[in-house]
Amino acid sequence: MGKPQIRQSHRNAGAGKPPPDAARKGALRLIAGVRDGLSLSDQPSALARLTPPERARAQRLALAVLRNIDRADTLLVQHLSKKPRPDVLDVLRLGTVELLEMGEAPHGAVNAAVGLVQTMGPKGRAASGMVNAVLRKIAGQSAEWTDLPPEEMPDWLREPVTNAWGSEVTLAIEAAHQAGAPVDFTAKPGSAAPGEALPTGSFRLRDTAQITALPGYAEGDWWVQDAAAAMAVRLLDPKPGEHIVDLCAAPGGKTLQLAAAGAQVTAVDISDARLARLRENLQRCGLNAQVVTADALEWHPAQQPDAILLDAPCSATGTIRRHPDLPLIRDGSALDGLTALQAALIDHALTILKPGGRLVFATCSLLQAEGEDQLALALERHPDLTVIQPPADLQDWTTPEGGLRLRPDYWPDRGGMDGFFIACLQKPEASR
Repeated sequence: MGKPQIRQSHRNAGAGKPPPDAARKGALRLIAGVRDGLSLSDQPSALARLTPPERARAQRLALAVLRNIDRADTLLVQHLSKKPRPDVLDVLRLGTVELLEMGEAPHGAVNAAVGLVQTMGPKGRAASGMVNAVLRKIAGQSAEWTDLPPEEMPDWLREPVTNAWGSEVTLAIEAAHQAGAPVDFTAKPGSAAPGEALPTGSFRLRDTAQITALPGYAEGDWWVQDAAAAMAVRLLDPKPGEHIVDLCAAPGGKTLQLAAAGAQVTAVDISDARLARLRENLQRCGLNAQVVTADALEWHPAQQPDAILLDAPCSATGTIRRHPDLPLIRDGSALDGLTALQAALIDHALTILKPGGRLVFATCSLLQAEGEDQLALALERHPDLTVIQPPADLQDWTTPEGGLRLRPDYWPDRGGMDGFFIACLQKPEASR
């Protein structure tokens, strides 16, 4: 069958009450949206009619299918004389993943898949016998499923990753993507969060849970934030009373860290809708920050800040373990524009930063073009900058130039981390 086609048209289910098996139907709507080139986060209407438990289950099912889509196709092609139409193929993928990855009972998963295609009109009903037969065969292939390799990254990403770190690391990163991501938290100073305390100060919960029901949520003791993302503020090392600007701040985990450290924070982002979540978390956690909706390239503060944290727009390739839809909706064509934007943001941030101030540049990317190369180019453009070395406990992940390179294959026994590049630059003091 080859790579799944991801930009074919689809139709959402009609209006009305949630139908029987609403979670599976919701998952199929999400998967169809990804085929149309939409990310999961761009499809709020796909699950709008579902109850919260159904919505959560639909998201889990969709994530599991997208994380295993090529693996499912590898087995399905053995039993198909021709490729089914896209919506039927998605039902087969869902059934395969439920049976072999999620441990669903064969009777329930097969019957559910048959029921789903029977709601797809005459052509869907005509395919129900094939779906029943194929999935009954699939149910007996658990050993073959276990032996399948992890999903490969697309060529536009896999090639530069392999060039940077070799094939062994590439395979380890793909295994981390396949495993998915636990939930990490950052706690306010003096508070704790659910789960295991990590060496870098974050907390990790491996079991699935309703976030809002966890202890400390209502009290504002912590917020959700990947352990790798939290390290950007560690490099910045905020001091109480410092004026710090968080450029491209949404959804706001780093703003919360800075405010919790006692800094006077200005959070700037171009998307007011995304800043709404930041405002909600500030209120829940009892923290304060000035929130500004503006284009970071055009915005100027009234006074030059002591420090700037720039988590720049990027390919987000470091987040695939939690966003498996990303490789299916992107092709690398935006990379040149992103790297140009990142360089422009670095230059602009330096113009508004006070002499002697600190700039942390970060991207959640696996691509050196968005990390190591950006640092090298920034130092070429601004040779008077100084790179501030990461803390001693992070030296194993520090590059020769002084940046912090984080990868999904790190902490394999703990559940990995997002891919990030972070560097802290210091602007020279004003000449006298």
